[in-house]
Amino acid sequence: MIHALPSVPKEQPSVEEKALTGTPLVSVIIPCYNHGKYLVDAFESVWKQEYPAIEVIVVDDGSSDDTRSISEGTEGVFYVYQKNQGLSAARNTGIDHAKGQLLVFLDADDWLLPGAIATNVHYLQQDPKLAFVSGAHDKVFEQEGICQEIIREVSANHYQELLQGNYIGMHGTVMYRRWVFEEYRYDTSLRSCEDYDLYLRISRKYPVAHHTTKIAAYRFHTTNMSGNIPQMLESVLQVLNSQSPVLKGPAEKAAFSRGKQIWQDYYCTQAYEKSTKCSSPPPTQHLLLLLRYKPSLFIRFYLRKAAMIKSLIKKTTPAFGLRWLYKMGLYQSHLPAAGKVSLGDFDRTVPFSREFGYDRGGPIDRYYIENFLQQEAPSIKGRVLEIGDNEYTLKFGGKKVVKSEILHVNDNNPAATIIGDISHAPHIPDNTFDCIVLTQTLHLIYDFKGALATCHRILRPGGTLLLTVPYITSIDKDEWGETWFWAFTDKVLRKIMAETFPSGEVAVGSHGNVLAATAFLYGMGRSEITKGQLDQYDPQFQVINTVKAVKA
Repeated sequence: MIHALPSVPKEQPSVEEKALTGTPLVSVIIPCYNHGKYLVDAFESVWKQEYPAIEVIVVDDGSSDDTRSISEGTEGVFYVYQKNQGLSAARNTGIDHAKGQLLVFLDADDWLLPGAIATNVHYLQQDPKLAFVSGAHDKVFEQEGICQEIIREVSANHYQELLQGNYIGMHGTVMYRRWVFEEYRYDTSLRSCEDYDLYLRISRKYPVAHHTTKIAAYRFHTTNMSGNIPQMLESVLQVLNSQSPVLKGPAEKAAFSRGKQIWQDYYCTQAYEKSTKCSSPPPTQHLLLLLRYKPSLFIRFYLRKAAMIKSLIKKTTPAFGLRWLYKMGLYQSHLPAAGKVSLGDFDRTVPFSREFGYDRGGPIDRYYIENFLQQEAPSIKGRVLEIGDNEYTLKFGGKKVVKSEILHVNDNNPAATIIGDISHAPHIPDNTFDCIVLTQTLHLIYDFKGALATCHRILRPGGTLLLTVPYITSIDKDEWGETWFWAFTDKVLRKIMAETFPSGEVAVGSHGNVLAATAFLYGMGRSEITKGQLDQYDPQFQVINTVKAVKA
């Protein structure tokens, strides 16, 4: 492939000229191993920065492609070659050649977003004590053509937060001070996660900062190192375990333990999902990973495979063949035979509670609702509107909420700040709210499309709608029973939200299984069913469905 090589704009000053301006020189270090085809995009993203003092260093880690010709043929790029030693060694080489007071490491297949350099320089200039600053990023899935915005709010306890997971997520969003590398370097013994290791070691000793401005784009493609699941888990646990000797106090130790579990769950879930999608036998190392760290998923995988084989037999074998297989004992179910099911306490035609389980420890559906809101708590900020009351706004928004508003359909609620029907509320101005919390209400509104249109209208650009709706549920026996109109599957929500938020970002979630649905219908309380039972998901039995929709 022939690349058009970018050149530095004519007004771009030389390194020597930059040093005279008093503006800190930023060294953008780009390690590259056979990713020459991506370099042009990376260079262009640097030249487009509205910051006057930047140098670009490419460290070629023994590439056999056109990395050298592209780099040496691009004005303003300083090219360094080394025999293949790995990403950590390439970054360390870049540090040795960098002249800047501030350093950024941009992988060759990623790129910086507009304003990235100036934004991070500003944060470091505001607080001279910071060792590094990091920001948000986009995940760009090349094959799927999908862009996912990754924004995490972390304002304090950065080391403790990093013990529980790599909230930074992408190295290109980080800007370091030069003096950091007089004490720390990348660990060349690590096969991956060397950036996570560096974050932990630095934040253990020095203050760092994180913000929610998007800095860079992280390109996902077939040759990403992060696609090697067993290697990634092995490396991340090695990195995390290296922090064990320096942990202080119960809070850090608890965060460390949570972090190990979170990483194991994360990578085992990835291994399980990839294994179930394999048309051929899944990689042995994925199954060994499940067996070691998550035996329940290992067992579920083989039960799923058995179920798929049985389903295939059922679909492809004529009825007389199935009867013959059954008589021969070759088509047996591991479930109780027909007529042999023990119903136990469920052998009744009336529920244990007609109050949704409020009188038995709280409704089961609240588990899914509150988990969803906890996960999306960073979006509950600024000026927030909640329907009926503001319990969830205060619980999950906390100090991030500048003003809490309550919408109620009539004036029976003295706490309401706005009276009206959300399906037709012209008195609420456009572009008013940063977040709308609409839980378990949409099914009570006949004109639900009008309600969603109002939500879109009154949200500010970039504002978020957090919506939950029931699918499998009993109907309220009291006042709400009169307006209990709808039930929503995840599929219909995707269609509805595509119409209502046509150019926005929409994520639909679904929760429930046959046990959770049955327990909820019988009115059992949240404490009567375990977290593990609640967390299992079966798309045939959707108890609660959720939506996060961001207005474009």
